[in-house]
Amino acid sequence: MRFACKVLALVLLAAPACAEDLTVGFAIAKSGWMEAYDTPAATAAKIRIDEINAAGGLLGRQIKVVEADTRTDRAESAKAGLDVLDQGAEMMVVSCDYDFGAPAALVAEGEGMISFFLCAEDVKAGIQGVGPNSFSSSVLAPVQGATMAEWAHAKRDARTAFVLEDTYIEYNKGICTGFEWLFPQLDGAKIVGSDTFKNDDASIASQITRIKSLDAEPDVIMLCSVMPGAAGAVRQIRAAGINSLILNGSAVDGSYWLDATPGLSGFVVPVQGSIYGDDPRPEVEAFNAAYEAKTGARPANQYAYPGYILIDLWAKAVERAGTVDGAAVTAELEAMRDEPTAFGPRSFTPILHHQDTALMQIIEITDGKPARVDEWRISQPVPLDVLMGK
Repeated sequence: MRFACKVLALVLLAAPACAEDLTVGFAIAKSGWMEAYDTPAATAAKIRIDEINAAGGLLGRQIKVVEADTRTDRAESAKAGLDVLDQGAEMMVVSCDYDFGAPAALVAEGEGMISFFLCAEDVKAGIQGVGPNSFSSSVLAPVQGATMAEWAHAKRDARTAFVLEDTYIEYNKGICTGFEWLFPQLDGAKIVGSDTFKNDDASIASQITRIKSLDAEPDVIMLCSVMPGAAGAVRQIRAAGINSLILNGSAVDGSYWLDATPGLSGFVVPVQGSIYGDDPRPEVEAFNAAYEAKTGARPANQYAYPGYILIDLWAKAVERAGTVDGAAVTAELEAMRDEPTAFGPRSFTPILHHQDTALMQIIEITDGKPARVDEWRISQPVPLDVLMGK
């Protein structure tokens, strides 16, 4: 039954009119390797939905969730989009990754419906790849790389950098692109070398030889990689006696991989919020506690957070528009400038449905233990042509 209030059959007086549920469709991976990314963010989204429902709903309606499994398959993603559409979806939440979320998002776009990627960090997961009603609330990979560049220069006096890119996925390229755009602009900063490797390479000996052949050890190594290759690269860099500060993107947040690099120090990543209980914003720790209450465990990394943010932003836009109509809600989202959220401000524009700058928490691993050490927001937005990799 799609009604927010139910009337007992024995009630003799006329019942008040009941508002029809507002339906949000989740066309996401509930199986396959993408499930590990989609489930935490989807759980976070549902936590925010539960909060909204408990506070009276949205436009006087309770929010109902319907779901379909993409099976981490592009063809199934399109089918899942059609499935939730058939179930009455009025807004669609799609997989974290652009490639696997886009087919479902395109179904929503064809209906003039809002779609939100759970945690996509590729600019194409929006206007540039799907269309005018598609958004992501996460932080683009080039912004992560640029954040590492400016923070390391300002706070760790980094003046020389070596860039080491894992060619496995576009996300890695994006991190390096952001770093390589901003670092050379900073006073006295220079990229002294670069190299690439493959995520499944058993050895990066030749890349390490190139680093060790430099006139002096670089102040930082910008490692643009994801697991499991990132852990192997870090282990080999440290085993070679290289003590440079190692930087990476948000994708390697979490302590789950640290057994592979015992006693690791000098490793830094930017995140949207800290999972370690030390975020200075009480709203973040409140979410961590709510997530643990719902799932039995705290978030394993920061990728749960964008799911909560996307529902929060969409609900605000719906309230302001007074409707769930895609065009009207898109206009309200595009009007947001530094809109407050539990995980920092978010902005959208008519030309970009992503964040080209963001307040990031800085996590550093010291003696094998991650902890928040700082926060940083880059001093200038990353230009669209850089975000597009041009």
